[in-house]
Amino acid sequence: MIELKDVSKNYGEIKALQNVSLKIEKGELFGLLGPNGAGKTTMINVINTFLPFDNGDVFINNLSIKDNQREIKQKIGIIPQEIALYEELSAYENLKFWGEIYELSGKDLKNRCNDILKLVGLYDRRNDTLKKYSGGMKRRINIAAGLLHNPEIILMDEPTVGVDPQSRNFIFGMIEHLNTTGKTIIYTTHYMEEAERLCKRIAIMDHGKIIASGTKEELFKLLEEENNITIIFKNDFDFENFQITFSKYQLTQVDDKTIIFSGSNIIENLSEIILIIKKMEIEIKEIDFAKPNLEKLFLKLTGRELRDE
Repeated sequence: MIELKDVSKNYGEIKALQNVSLKIEKGELFGLLGPNGAGKTTMINVINTFLPFDNGDVFINNLSIKDNQREIKQKIGIIPQEIALYEELSAYENLKFWGEIYELSGKDLKNRCNDILKLVGLYDRRNDTLKKYSGGMKRRINIAAGLLHNPEIILMDEPTVGVDPQSRNFIFGMIEHLNTTGKTIIYTTHYMEEAERLCKRIAIMDHGKIIASGTKEELFKLLEEENNITIIFKNDFDFENFQITFSKYQLTQVDDKTIIFSGSNIIENLSEIILIIKKMEIEIKEIDFAKPNLEKLFLKLTGRELRDE
């Protein structure tokens, strides 16, 4: 469906994209995760044909965007970071304006505007001017404007920035619904929890490069060696005995009552570890463990927190 092959884009000395290669299948809800300045918006604008690139190529349905821009534009809906709406116009008037740009007209345009307003939950407020809308409601109309022409591919560039939790959850539900209808969605974000909730496959970007990509499970495997469980006992324990009993794990003694278990699938094996410890007649006071997440992975790959920039 979408393929980037060795795509580069420079702004003078700034390398916004560096030999990026990526393939996104039809019907995927694909995440681009990275801090501000990572290259996410540049990639979105390249795919949408807004931005010429210096090297490489981009293919949509096996068509190069270099030679098929008009045809490809009709297949893509863009949801930009910035609110691209007119405050003095009503929601319906805003959508009508954008629908005409997409060459919709007459009854088809009216029906499409009403259907999209219902989809984003704002049909009852369709005649209110945008200046009366909350930030979250404006975001929902912003999304609606990019869906008017019923695109096959939807590019969403941080669509929840600055919205309240209720609007964010509504937007999430809407995105998931769109994906169930067969839409291919690329979703950019710098929020770990959004990528983890919405996207089955994720590419992590930093300084114009894709530094890791795959399913959440595949990405988390990069952290397996760092998965660990800390167990605190009520009494002292024999560390050497533990090393013999749990030889398949890496053990670290913190003090006379605390031990750390590390290893592949360590959390999945927690119940087995507890059962063996009970058979050793050692009483557990506390167990602390942390499952792998994308924030830890980004920290491991880059050496800094995602929101450092």
